[in-house]
Amino acid sequence: MAGKMKSEASSSSRTTTIINNGRGETKLADCGRNRSSCGYCLWAHSLSVNDYQDLLDRGWRRSGSFLYKPEMERTCCPSYTIRLRAADFSPSKEQLRVARRLQRFLDGDLDSNKSPKLKDDSSASKEAHSCADTQYSSSEVKKCSSSNGAEKTEGESFLNSLTDIITNAVCTCIESGVFPNDIQLPKASVKKVSQGKRKLFVEGSETLLYSSNIAFQISAAIKRAKPALEHVHQPRVSNDTVDEKKLCPKTIAEKLVSLLNQLAETSGLSVKACNGHINFYSGANKAYLDGSSEIVDNSEGSATVHESKVCSSTNNHEGSSVKKRKLEIHLTRSSFDPEEFALYRRYQINVHNDSPSRVTESSYRRFLVDTPLIFVPPTSDGTVPPCGFGSFHQRYVIDGQLVAVGVIDILPRCLSSKYLFWDPDFAFLSLGKYSALQEINWVKENQIHCPSLQFYYLGFYIHSCNKMRYKAAYRPSELLCPLRYEWVSFDVARPYLDKKAYVVLSDCAAQQDEESSSPNASEQAMEMQHHDNSVEDTNDVLIPQREEMDDAEYDDSSDNDSGGESNLPESIQGDDGDIGNLLIGMRGTYMKYKDLQRAFGSRERGDLDSQLRRYLHVVGKELGERMIYSLG
Repeated sequence: MAGKMKSEASSSSRTTTIINNGRGETKLADCGRNRSSCGYCLWAHSLSVNDYQDLLDRGWRRSGSFLYKPEMERTCCPSYTIRLRAADFSPSKEQLRVARRLQRFLDGDLDSNKSPKLKDDSSASKEAHSCADTQYSSSEVKKCSSSNGAEKTEGESFLNSLTDIITNAVCTCIESGVFPNDIQLPKASVKKVSQGKRKLFVEGSETLLYSSNIAFQISAAIKRAKPALEHVHQPRVSNDTVDEKKLCPKTIAEKLVSLLNQLAETSGLSVKACNGHINFYSGANKAYLDGSSEIVDNSEGSATVHESKVCSSTNNHEGSSVKKRKLEIHLTRSSFDPEEFALYRRYQINVHNDSPSRVTESSYRRFLVDTPLIFVPPTSDGTVPPCGFGSFHQRYVIDGQLVAVGVIDILPRCLSSKYLFWDPDFAFLSLGKYSALQEINWVKENQIHCPSLQFYYLGFYIHSCNKMRYKAAYRPSELLCPLRYEWVSFDVARPYLDKKAYVVLSDCAAQQDEESSSPNASEQAMEMQHHDNSVEDTNDVLIPQREEMDDAEYDDSSDNDSGGESNLPESIQGDDGDIGNLLIGMRGTYMKYKDLQRAFGSRERGDLDSQLRRYLHVVGKELGERMIYSLG
């Protein structure tokens, strides 16, 4: 009978002991009425890293010492294991933007009112974690500078003044009927052009300083609203006004620039439309201060440009000395730490709206501290990385303050990302995405020490859940076929998952290979590539889906089983191997099931036979004969 069983240590020499096999069913509030999540569950007392690696490659996942695997044909939300080969990883523009944003924060270039106040050095040093057991990679310790200014700079005020001028021009176009007056148009924004891009757009003696893409945003907003406008009477907007050709970004930018000509007279800047962008160039009476967001105004009587009093750091003598801000990433073995728990509790309550009564130390230990994985120390033969194999916490510390913790498993072939929690005050840094980039980079660096370590596992991917789709943004990724356990490219699987939640991915790959030889295959590939490029990554902060599977949430469905094979799902009734060769653990020892069968009565043996057939089906013949199934 597949009931819950108390964990009992085994004295066998085997490295793996598995107890309690069964099928659990739990209702999920966000899956709709009368829909359920179905899966298999195991409790692990001890588990070798090689066995857990193989379990991952059969669709399993762990939460503490609790292992679970969705029953893909029946569950409401099929969950596919997703991974990528770290050496082939190609970061997207958004992912690169995340890395640059954090670097700017460390450099002190981000808006000061977005930067949380870090603890002072004295308090931080008291809370700093001991680094005796810490492993570092070359890129895991970074030192950068930051400024101490807390008030808005004059350069920001100038950007605001440029934004206001463009906004006024947009309002003028709305009032004159150039733009529709009954749709919501986006707000204008002006950004400083970086030093590298500035050199690409030099015109004569002028220097490109600022640019705005508001014309593209307005064009997109009108295009989205066009179907509604065609069916609604517009007293002030003609059909020609709504025409896409007349309101393309280039035309809109030129129209707005024509209303901004007076800006050159008041600020000394020249304004030009360039392929849909509104660009601001330095004038003859302006001196641009490199490395600063300021423009030094040498003229007098300007109403919109303020005279800058900011000088370079070498000439600053009044309390604005640059303070270095240091980011450290420490890798420690999984253990309970009060500081980490305090951060986790704050994260769950503020980000996931958990009830404080639910976020307890015991639940945290079960979810993110307890692990059945047997630690493997580092070796010098190139088979184990310097940190060893096992379960770890990766701590992100800025100036001594803990800001994020990534919970990971490091296994023979992969780094498996389990969970990340972070300080809500640092949400603007997208620490989830940044940590994923660091973990991928960690795999790349440690391939030198352990060549078998090649992959980065992101957990489960649920195509029908928008919150989970961010995982596919780490390209090129692969999904695990739920039937044949083969890895299939996400780009191949995606069009099929768009049509159906549960898909035998290996069949999709075979069908794709057949279609690739058809005459229009190249056109299909181009269409798919265009579709991929059109997807906008709007998830600014990577928040891994909570994958805790609390055993209290499971309903024991075995009470309705008679023990006969007829009550098993069709997919389990096949021949997955001989259950007689399974190793059964009892009272501190183990032996093959075929040698124990006579010790059970006929009814008890029938129930156990059914349970072991289900167990063998979900873990596979090779693992089933290698691991120990404990009966207590």
